[in-house]
Amino acid sequence: MSKLRDFSLQFKISSIYIVTNILVVMVNIFLIIGINSMSGRLDMVYQDNRHLNEFSDAVNALQDDMTAYLNVKTSDSLENYYRSEALCRNMAADLNEEVTGRSFDRMERNIRHMTDEYLTEVAQAIEAKRGRNVEKYRAHYENAAKMYGYIGTYISNLNMEQFRSNSERYSELLQRFQFFEAVSVIAIVLVMFSNVCIIISFVGALIRPLKKLAGQADEVAKGNFEIDLLPVESRDEVGVVTGAFNSMVVSIGRYIERIRESMEAERALKERELLMEGHLKDARLKYLQAQINPHFLFNTLNAGAQLAMMEDADRTYDYIQKVAQFYRYNMKKSEETVTVAEEVEMVDSYIYILNVRFAGDIHYEKRIDESLLSVEMPGMILQPIVENSVNHGIREMGDKGGILLSLYEKEGQVCLSVKDNGVGMNQETIAKVMSGTYREEDMPGGGNGVGMDNVISRMKLFTGNDEVMTIHSEGRGMGTEVCLRLSNRAHQEKKG
Repeated sequence: MSKLRDFSLQFKISSIYIVTNILVVMVNIFLIIGINSMSGRLDMVYQDNRHLNEFSDAVNALQDDMTAYLNVKTSDSLENYYRSEALCRNMAADLNEEVTGRSFDRMERNIRHMTDEYLTEVAQAIEAKRGRNVEKYRAHYENAAKMYGYIGTYISNLNMEQFRSNSERYSELLQRFQFFEAVSVIAIVLVMFSNVCIIISFVGALIRPLKKLAGQADEVAKGNFEIDLLPVESRDEVGVVTGAFNSMVVSIGRYIERIRESMEAERALKERELLMEGHLKDARLKYLQAQINPHFLFNTLNAGAQLAMMEDADRTYDYIQKVAQFYRYNMKKSEETVTVAEEVEMVDSYIYILNVRFAGDIHYEKRIDESLLSVEMPGMILQPIVENSVNHGIREMGDKGGILLSLYEKEGQVCLSVKDNGVGMNQETIAKVMSGTYREEDMPGGGNGVGMDNVISRMKLFTGNDEVMTIHSEGRGMGTEVCLRLSNRAHQEKKG
């Protein structure tokens, strides 16, 4: 269970659905196979009787066709005789010939031998009739009639014995079938009960942290910031929100405390005091209105930027403004169509934030064809690529790491390129990234690669083309270039 905490809510919910449905499918397959097997065995019970009845019909037809020929002696009746004789002979060849201790086999063997003698007498009677030998064909006909009677009697007796035996077997199979039906009903009920228990258990485990978070959020909404922080029990979306909520509560408490201290220390400056008090009230009002709304983070950063501006902390103001713009763009543009200019501006803010964090270690250069800045593309595409370049390419290089962002038109297509001088990638890793089959250990420096997979999928949907991205690297230590191919349709419409 501890490993399941690291998976996303989507994976957990999908797993519940898949597991329960697999159980249902397996039980249904088992029941279908069992029912088909039992049905097949029931169908085979009276197969011997059907074969005997068919053979009896063939012997009767042969007797009728022989008699008809002996009476009228026409070519049609002779042809009918030959057909009946061939059918009867073929069916007789399928009868048992082996000597066994079973009475059914002995009777079937006797019927076969009598049939062979009967066919011989019939054939001789026909030949005698054709040779106009009246005495001979009458003798053979009488012998054939006697053999015909014996065969009919044996077939009737064997059919009756087999029917009696098959009926007992049918009753036994029917009881087994009814028992199987009862077992099937019990199995279905057990599977349904198990599925309900599994779903209740998993859903309860998923909802329990949300209930705790909702209770604490309600306390914060009432203005109570002196609450115990919630333990982060998982790494899924609920765990992320819980961690962010804890950070938000701590940050708001500290923020309010700092504002109070600042107001007391600078009481002489009435205007600033009033402004600070106004910002404090505004922050409280926005918090009560937001109630853990994702926009609260942007509002908090914006309030911090205003506070930094009032305190003449220009670099802090610029930094917080860039962070606020970055998150606002993230919240508003991730599901929208934007222009290349907006994406490039967001990357500029992101690089600025990183350089503040890492003391300007990242060398960032742009080569932009400004005539292409109005081309449309999906939002939040460039930032994951740049983030991968930083995290997996140049992070360990210190102030030697560099990123080049290029925008150009090639062969009628608008191209966006992000190139770094970092550790590079081998061809096997590139293939896994492009196919979406890579794992954490495949990425230099770690990481789960979700961003790149998301970028490729969204670009394919947007352009309707599978060839939307290429990754080029000459090997370890040679850097990596990721190139996006945007459809030039939007660009042509803009120029038109």
